[in-house]
Amino acid sequence: MTGARIPIAQPMVGEEEITAVSSVLRSGMLAQGKKVEELEHRFAAYCGTDHAVAVNSGTAALHAALLAMGVGPGDEVIVPSFTFFATASCVSMCGARPVFADVDADTFNIDPSSVLEAITPSTKAVIGVHLFGQPFDVRALSDICVDHRLDLLEDAAQAHGAAYHEKKVGGLGHAACFSFYATKNMITGEGGMVTSDDAQLMDRIRLIINHGQQQKYLHVRLGYNFRLTDICAAIGLVQLKKLDTMNGARIHNADRLTREITATGITTPYCATGNYHVYHQYVVKVGDPFPLTRDALAEHLNRKGIGTAIHYPIPLHRQPLYAGESPEGLCPVSDRLSRSVLSLPVHPLLTEQDLSRISGAIQEVQ
Repeated sequence: MTGARIPIAQPMVGEEEITAVSSVLRSGMLAQGKKVEELEHRFAAYCGTDHAVAVNSGTAALHAALLAMGVGPGDEVIVPSFTFFATASCVSMCGARPVFADVDADTFNIDPSSVLEAITPSTKAVIGVHLFGQPFDVRALSDICVDHRLDLLEDAAQAHGAAYHEKKVGGLGHAACFSFYATKNMITGEGGMVTSDDAQLMDRIRLIINHGQQQKYLHVRLGYNFRLTDICAAIGLVQLKKLDTMNGARIHNADRLTREITATGITTPYCATGNYHVYHQYVVKVGDPFPLTRDALAEHLNRKGIGTAIHYPIPLHRQPLYAGESPEGLCPVSDRLSRSVLSLPVHPLLTEQDLSRISGAIQEVQ
C-alpha cells in the first residue's frame, strides 16, 4: 500500500460547523427551534419549492410523506428493486405493499416501462429514486402517474443539488424526501427533509412528525417523534452553503476518474441527457473481458489502500422480507447489477494524487 488509506466516503466538516454547533449548545435551545425553521426555509428556497419540513432521518421523511399521502393497508406503492432498503420498508411501515419495478441498465434508475407493467387497481403511488445522485426519468414517470392518477414521490436521499432539465430535484413530484446522513452530499449527522408545493400535505406531515399534536397536548391523529434538533440544523445550515462547492468537487473527481479509467470491461457511470448528476456515489460495472471479477477487484483495491463498497449486493425483491412475494425473473437488470457494480471513492476531500491512485490501481490490472 502506498500512502494513507483512501476511504470510500468522508464528510467534509470543518470549524464553521463546530462553531455553529457550539453556538446552539450555548443558547440552551437544543431541540427543534429557530435553526430548524431557518433550515427549512433555506432548503425549500434552494430546491425551488414552497415548503420544507425537517425530520430526523431520510427514512422518517419517506414514512411521514407516504402517511400524509394517505398510503395504508390495501394499497400498493411501486418502488425500484435496485436501491436502499428504506425505499421499500417505509411502504411496509405504512401497512401497504411495495411492488418492485426493474431499473435501467445504464442509469440504474427506475424503468418507466417496468412501472407500467406493475400498476394494478391497488396502486396508490410510485417512488422514483434519484440513485447515486442522478435524477430518474421524471417526465416519463410523471406522465404515467398523471395518466393513472398516482402520486409521485421523489426519493432524493442521494441527490441534493441534482437537476433534471435545469430544475432541481425536490420539486419534481408531489413531494420529495432527502437524507442528511453522515455520508450524504450534505449532512447533519442524522436528519432528513420533505419538500413540496402542497401546503395541506405539509401540514399533515408536521402533525405526523410531532405525535399528531395540533397544539400542545391536543393530539388529532397518530403521529411519531420524527423531529430534527437545532444541533443538527446548525450543521445543515453550514453544509447547505457549501453544497454547490462540494458537488462541484464530486463532479470534478468523477470526470477525472471517467477520463482515466479506460480498462476494457469496466463501464464508468453514464449520465443521461438533461441530467445534472452530483455523484453521491461513483459506480462502475465490472464485466468481461476485465481479468478480475467485481469482488476480486474490490480485494485488489483494498490491498492498495483504496476503499470500495457495493451498492447494492442484494436487490430488494430478493431480500428475505420480500423474497416470497416476488416471482422468479421479476427484475433481471437489478439482479445483474447487484453482481457487477462497485462504488469507488468520489467524495470532495480526495486529492489529485488520490484520484491518480484510484485510476492507476484499476488500469494496472491488464
